[in-house]
This record gives sequence, C-alpha cells and structure tokens, in this order.
Amino acid sequence: MTVEEVVEAAELFGQTEVGDCARDCAIFSPTWKVEVHRRRGREAASPPAVTAYVSRAGGLFCVAADAVKGPQVAFDGLSLVGRDLSELESDAIACAEAMDVHLRCTPEGYAGPDDPGVAMRGQPVGRVLRSRPLFMVTRDGANTEGDSMPSEEYGVNGQSTA
Repeated sequence: MTVEEVVEAAELFGQTEVGDCARDCAIFSPTWKVEVHRRRGREAASPPAVTAYVSRAGGLFCVAADAVKGPQVAFDGLSLVGRDLSELESDAIACAEAMDVHLRCTPEGYAGPDDPGVAMRGQPVGRVLRSRPLFMVTRDGANTEGDSMPSEEYGVNGQSTA
C-alpha cells in the first residue's frame, strides 16, 4: 500500500497524522509514519492507537498497535496487546506447548508467537512494560523483519523499551 492508501484506510477508524521518520539507515528508502488517533478531536498527550510505517520505495511494511490505546489483537487465541510482558510470556509458552509449536524471543527477551510477521515490543506504561505487537513484512533493503524494524520502535513514545 502507498501512504495515500494507508491514510485513506486509516481515516475510517480515526484522525490520521503523517510525518517523516528519521533516516537512521542509508540502505532504506525514506519512510513515512502514519499515526491513527481514535478520537476525532486531537488530544495533546494522547498517543496514537495504531502507527503504520510506509517505505516510499516499497510501501506499507509495519503496523504497530499501542499497548494502551490500540485495538485488541489475538494470535491463535493469545491476546497480544497491552499485556504485562511476563504474563504474555507465560501464556505464550503454554500456548506453544499445547499446540506443539515454537515461540520466538526478541533480542530484548520478549516472547511471542513464532510467526515471521509478528514482532513483540515492550512499551512503558507507568512502571510496567506492556506488550506492543508489530505486524511486519521485510522492507526494501533488509533481510529479516528484525532488520526492517523502524528505529522509532526501539524507543516507544521517546522512552527506551529495553
């Protein structure tokens, strides 16, 4: 999807705001960030419910659901949004054992579904890290989804997630 198509689709769910992302890696084409806020009126301190990242060369490659404002999303019955990361890890291990499948851990140690299109991040909410799933495809110039992760997702809302 192009940025125009992302904005058109996102406007069905709320107010959108489009901005440029920092270009931290020269191999990637410039990237837009499309933030979707649930309410029509802008709240100054309200984070977006969903953030979509669109490569100018390759199109939409990542959609992130906010841990507090984001829509509830499940993977094989496992709720992924806004969970305490230790609780999610415990449930992910139980789900993987019950279904006889693998689970994936991020370099930071967050456990989640072993699916090449899902990456789990931690988002600070008060004093707790809550789950912030990213739904991704490999973007232009990258080898994996991990390589494709937008630099903004390494620090959500200006805070470190590690």
